Amino acid sequence: MYTVAVKRDFIAQHYLVGGDWGAENFPHSHHYVLELQIEHAQLDQHGYLVDIVDIESALDRLVDYVRDKQLNDLPEFEGLNPSLEHFSRIISRRLLNDLSPPSPGKLRVKLWENESCWAAYQLDY
Repeated sequence: MYTVAVKRDFIAQHYLVGGDWGAENFPHSHHYVLELQIEHAQLDQHGYLVDIVDIESALDRLVDYVRDKQLNDLPEFEGLNPSLEHFSRIISRRLLNDLSPPSPGKLRVKLWENESCWAAYQLDY
């Protein structure tokens, strides 16, 4: 199985809802680090799993969309607590649609909100 991965970082804001999480219930920022991994058993005719330029472009579009935004205000989070887990799933599905990697494979987003805490979401497609 081949794996290709690309990282990006950005700052976005959120506040948690539905529970008593102290300071997390008030708007605050995180310096997120996003790592996208794509796995597939075969390479294309150029020896690529997915062209890294295409991955970088998709990540740049996604980061441009969420950078410096209040996640709670984005339509993807309507009715959801903007947790790290929900955020990693939302990112995964958006990137899968944007990239359309070869099938069947796996797409995984690992999203860090600080130096020691992360969540991941993996799609088998």
